[in-house]
Amino acid sequence: MPQEQYAHRSTMQTSEGPQVYKVGIYGWRKRCLYFFVLLLMILILVNLAMTIWILKVMNFTIDGMGNLRITEKGLKLEGDSEFLKPLYAKEIRSRPGNPLYFQSARNVTVNILNEKTKVLTRLVTGPQAVEAHSQKFEVKTLSGKLLFSADDNEVVVGAERLRVLGAEGTVFPKSIETPNVRADPFKELRLESPTRALVMEAPKGIEINAEAGSLKATCRTELKLESKDGEITLNSAKIKLPNLPQGSSSSAGSRQKIYELCVCPNGRLFLSQAGTSSTCQINTSICL
Repeated sequence: MPQEQYAHRSTMQTSEGPQVYKVGIYGWRKRCLYFFVLLLMILILVNLAMTIWILKVMNFTIDGMGNLRITEKGLKLEGDSEFLKPLYAKEIRSRPGNPLYFQSARNVTVNILNEKTKVLTRLVTGPQAVEAHSQKFEVKTLSGKLLFSADDNEVVVGAERLRVLGAEGTVFPKSIETPNVRADPFKELRLESPTRALVMEAPKGIEINAEAGSLKATCRTELKLESKDGEITLNSAKIKLPNLPQGSSSSAGSRQKIYELCVCPNGRLFLSQAGTSSTCQINTSICL
């Protein structure tokens, strides 16, 4: 390059000065960036405040959350608790001295399953009934004495005394086996069969006893007292048979009130006016 041109170019660069290039964000972009940074900080603070508020309201602690506490023996719930799905637990019990309540809008069902998840025992408490499904149902005292038992074969009442308080008594569609049937003190005892026969059987005898009252046996057709190997004893100061038929009098104007008790071959009883000898043969027409 000629010396004049080089000197001319150097003179021009010196007169214009050095060129500076700016690096960064300026103007409205810078203001938008600051705005978004500030908005992000506000959201972080709000989120932190909401998290702290939720922890405070839900009562989150190191031991648990809300009414739920984690202890060495398991989980502890204080107050009312609601489970929206099945609850699996080995043992459920209340605080010592407080009752345990199970509350449901429809029913409460307790199932016991085997290893194949098949239901072995089920207890359903509903608005209309309490149902227990199992092979055997037992009710025992604290000492282990059996009070009630029921299965497919029989129902056992182990209490020393069974009381029926219903006004209409107890209805047994079939037979009943018991060593003693009695009423409460000063109450009447009635054994009644409205449409069928009433049969009482015992291998060693039947005792009917009314200590402070009378004994009455009524029926529509026949009242039968039968003893196969023994005897039937009527032991009383007075034995009355008021509705026995009476034989005709031998004398028309007789006012005699002494009668003889006669028995027909078929077992029918009738009265015949007493005489110097037996008068049963005179009134055999009653036996026909």
